[in-house]
Amino acid sequence: MTFSIVAFDPKTGDLGVAVQSKFPCVGSIVPWAKSNVGAIATQASVNTTYGPRGLKLLEEGLSSSEVLSKLLEDDDLREQRQVGIIDAKGNAVAFTGKECFYWAGQVVGENFSCQGNILVSDETVKSMATAFQETEGDLADKLLAVLSAADIEGRGDVRGKQSASLLIVREKGGYGGFTDVMVDIRVDDHKEPIMELIRIFDIYDMIMLEREDPINLIKIEGDVSLNIQRVLIELGYIEKDPNKISEQWEETDTKAFENWVGINNFENKWKNDGTIWKSVYDYLINEKGTRMVQLKKMSEL
Repeated sequence: MTFSIVAFDPKTGDLGVAVQSKFPCVGSIVPWAKSNVGAIATQASVNTTYGPRGLKLLEEGLSSSEVLSKLLEDDDLREQRQVGIIDAKGNAVAFTGKECFYWAGQVVGENFSCQGNILVSDETVKSMATAFQETEGDLADKLLAVLSAADIEGRGDVRGKQSASLLIVREKGGYGGFTDVMVDIRVDDHKEPIMELIRIFDIYDMIMLEREDPINLIKIEGDVSLNIQRVLIELGYIEKDPNKISEQWEETDTKAFENWVGINNFENKWKNDGTIWKSVYDYLINEKGTRMVQLKKMSEL
């Protein structure tokens, strides 16, 4: 009832799992990953101990194949299990038990393993593998492309769709560098879970990640300056007559824009050098964001 991919990016060291299922909250049971260690997808008749146990064994130095053997050897229901494992060097293995429901199987390649059960056909995992190998970009781009490739009509889970998840780990890759969880987003119940996952990731990417190419930095001058000021006036961040503004970016405008950035959670994209990221500019112009809110620290009360 599930298809997934475990994968490794040799350029960044990122490890990740992407999964979709006709099952609610799939992100809470299938994907497991630890930075500099490995990633595991446990599915079919799920044995959730495969996740933490497998990662522990990888961390102790066992190979992916050795970990797989260890997990299966004492599991009386192993023929009902399906699992994909990859280590921090990109070595991947997978297992599909003989009692998994048709179609069930996997495609294992360099730096990835795609697996699924109760699928329309083997075309699902084959298309996932092709998408991983041919998609340009970092691991997030590749994993989302893999899910999209499996979501085309005539592929995927024969029972339909319900939930999806994307998990990527990188050492100190989490918010503020405090954790190794770079991406952990989930769609727990939706008619189009993969499309919704991509929509949510686009928001997460813009606010939480720092992947945008520096070529997308725009100077705050000319029409850009005027457009930003007009929105900030509309939202109450700047007290000016919109008919009397100039292209000149003043210190009060910078402060007002910084307030907008903070209130709208774009701290990771704040630039104090007279530029703005295109993604932030597009959001400000098209979505506008939250109106000015007077915030005070508890110490100021």
